[in-house]
Amino acid sequence: MDATLPLINKTYEIYKTIIEINNNLTKRWRHSLGTSVENSLLALLEYLIMAQHAPKPLKATYLIQASATLEILRLKFRLLLELHLVNETRIFQVQAVLEEIGRMLGGWLKSVQ
Repeated sequence: MDATLPLINKTYEIYKTIIEINNNLTKRWRHSLGTSVENSLLALLEYLIMAQHAPKPLKATYLIQASATLEILRLKFRLLLELHLVNETRIFQVQAVLEEIGRMLGGWLKSVQ
């Protein structure tokens, strides 16, 4: 398997976590912010998998898209926290993993540029 697999696995684990979080959101937030977070996580996974399988000259493009998507995700999780929609501890745990994903993504991007 590719060395980037841990990055994809961590992103997948966050996706499973947001599904659980969405189950506890009120209907109003589940169908707006919750769905938006899910879609962003799926897009992030898609970019990471595309980068994993792309020829080396194309990897950076997908990784830059993944990095931008990750930045948007950070803002959405911050919004969940600031609106007090989810348990703070849970959001802090997710944010810590997102930071780790960001570091891994940055390292991968540096290695292909």
